[in-house]
Amino acid sequence: MIDLAGFWHLTDAEGGFPAPMPLPGDGISALRDAGLIPDPYVGRNEYDLRWICERDWVATRTFEAEETDAELVIEMLDTVAKVTINGVSVLRADSMFRTHRVDASGALRQGENTITIHFASPVAEATARAQAQPFPVPFQRDNCPLPHGNMLRKPEFDFGWDWNIALAPFGVYGAIRLEPKVARVADLIVEQVHGNGTVSVTVTARTDRAADGTPVTFAMADQEVQAEVQNGVAMATIEVDAPDLWWPVGQGAQPLYTLTVALPGHSTTRRIGLRDIALITAPDDTGSGFAFHINGRPVFMKGANWIPADALGSAITPDTVRDLLQSAVDANMNMIRVWGGGRYEPDWFYDICDELGLMVWHDFMFACHLYPSDDAFLAEVDAEVRAQVARLNHHACIALWCGDNELLGALTWYEESRANRDTYLVAYDRLNRTIETALRATAPTAHWWPSSPSPGPMRFGDAWHDDRSGDMHFWSVWHEGRDFDHYRDVSPRFCSEFGFQSYPSMDVIRRFADPGDFNIAAPVMESHQKNAGGNARIAETMFRYFRFPVDFENFVYLSQVQQGLAIKTAVTHWRSLKPHCMGTLIWQLNDTWPVCSWSSLDHGGGWKLLHHMAQAFYAPMHVSAVPGPDGIALRAINDTAQRTTLAVEAEAVDMSGARRTLTTGTKVVSPDAAVTLLTLPADALRDDEILLFTWEAPDGTHGQDHFAPRPYKAYDLQPAAVQHSATQAGDGWDITLRADALALYVAVEADQPGRFSGNAITLLPGQPVTLHFTPDTLDASPHFVLRDLHSATYNT
Repeated sequence: MIDLAGFWHLTDAEGGFPAPMPLPGDGISALRDAGLIPDPYVGRNEYDLRWICERDWVATRTFEAEETDAELVIEMLDTVAKVTINGVSVLRADSMFRTHRVDASGALRQGENTITIHFASPVAEATARAQAQPFPVPFQRDNCPLPHGNMLRKPEFDFGWDWNIALAPFGVYGAIRLEPKVARVADLIVEQVHGNGTVSVTVTARTDRAADGTPVTFAMADQEVQAEVQNGVAMATIEVDAPDLWWPVGQGAQPLYTLTVALPGHSTTRRIGLRDIALITAPDDTGSGFAFHINGRPVFMKGANWIPADALGSAITPDTVRDLLQSAVDANMNMIRVWGGGRYEPDWFYDICDELGLMVWHDFMFACHLYPSDDAFLAEVDAEVRAQVARLNHHACIALWCGDNELLGALTWYEESRANRDTYLVAYDRLNRTIETALRATAPTAHWWPSSPSPGPMRFGDAWHDDRSGDMHFWSVWHEGRDFDHYRDVSPRFCSEFGFQSYPSMDVIRRFADPGDFNIAAPVMESHQKNAGGNARIAETMFRYFRFPVDFENFVYLSQVQQGLAIKTAVTHWRSLKPHCMGTLIWQLNDTWPVCSWSSLDHGGGWKLLHHMAQAFYAPMHVSAVPGPDGIALRAINDTAQRTTLAVEAEAVDMSGARRTLTTGTKVVSPDAAVTLLTLPADALRDDEILLFTWEAPDGTHGQDHFAPRPYKAYDLQPAAVQHSATQAGDGWDITLRADALALYVAVEADQPGRFSGNAITLLPGQPVTLHFTPDTLDASPHFVLRDLHSATYNT
């Protein structure tokens, strides 16, 4: 094997802009690192760099070869490209979503060889393909300043989105190598049948160049089974008695068995988690449910939507991605949705999810546009789906394959499809059936969902506003400007998208903006807001709920408090409906670059206040305040595997921090359904009071939350004089917080990168709270800044 990773030589097609280009990597990062262009993430540089994607580019390197009978293998080649070796064309690539494996024997020679990748302009190529369509195939012009990304099998967010930079980069993001042409195991399809204390694991090995009769050995769980190749395929079943089952995080352990499949001269391994997954969509009195059962146990899915970890492929590494996924787990999430406008991730991504116990809802890579339906495009889609499902089907984390993101809605978004719905509906059906057919042909037992959102197979209703069946995307609060209470007006069976924007944290803003730009109407700040009207919507909502912040930095803080309050309102209410609702996936977990967005994690992995709040409202044991016409119900949710007894105390707290006990309650709470612990009458609180409630289980699990019946601006918050003392402790710093009056959403910021054990907390006089800060570097001496709702919104 000859590894072709390393430094290549990059130029444009005319020989200009010479730069070293590391592969794997992207060309824009190479140009930036060579000093030929400025950092596209800083200021408004993006707009002056879009010329890059309008040009063709060439990457070249030399290598030595002793053998000439070899295959060229390239993973994640982005995207329309021609590869030559010694001037001989060996590959014309058309998709980033397939691994390219081609015979290079006719081009290789002993000694020195030259390999060249010719990257075609994605904008020019996409435009040409759009013009060749028999009828217009519209794309999301509002989100995508670079046109026709729906024509290419390339990540569509590369052309812009309402949270992404629009640069349409090029490069190679996986392995690039030459392999000897030998018999090999190409793919493994793994199917599990769970019985009473046993699991039958059937493995189908698809081979290349293996003659009929070639022996294949299958080894797993201290067993070894042999089979012979027939027509390129060998199959064997391994029976595992008393298996160690794999569970989602929070439900049990994540043991992984090593599966080795070998034929003479070649072997491959996979890590297999033994688990039984069922998607339950049975009809009921409301419509039809949507719930995942793992190993026979209903599991409420708590999580977020995943978008690529960076807009530029060079910045995406296993370490940076593991940090983001670990943050999801640390916030009590157990599922992520790999969104259809991004990419199929590398193998190591799913390995990490297997290890962490993060379930994966996986869209196929189609989002928000309409798509071609000609035979050539559908043939490429068919090959893509078969390749990706064959690559990933064995992973314990994969819970569901979904046909697309929001293509059912897209049929109504465009003038062309509204005017001629039949044509575009047929085109969609051809695409969707191609995906489903390829999935079922590759992995017959995989779980399939046609689209997100969708009421279900062969149903084309409005799953943005109809909450009776299937999964729902609920965007009325953000896009329609409805108040946060509107989250309580719907009762989704599973909400796979909902969100509210905030600004990135100040340490992120300082990476792309100067102090002179610290104004939401400044051009630099507006260029880092890609959702039309987003800044105005954030500010308008602040007027609805809060007194306006005193300066820009407190505006940023308050935007994050507001985001957290919005999502907390939705999640706590929908969790209180369990088992009617069995999942909430926040839009979105992460950011691709520093930008105003719906993310709970900043670009770079820092925790916004929403992520800290999610750690609390996604806790396995939680109590939700649910207002209604009869008062405020306190409903308990138990997502553990065991019944428990929960005791709750409700208190009224005024703005000085004075407290009075209202009532207490104790009930047994099973994992099966949320339980009302007690209901406070509508007149239980005075106008100057909010509700404070605490809960505790016999094992010491406890929590606290508050609920304000009126907008915070209606309360006369008192100066709380929040103070802190910091002492070095272990791997970081202990920070003890004190307040003289009720202090809401107390947040601590550090001038060093790192992580706080908690944030956005409620402080009461006489009840100090200690947080821990772990800096990224051991020699850090951080300075801490405190914020709270009063100091952020009252001039003193």
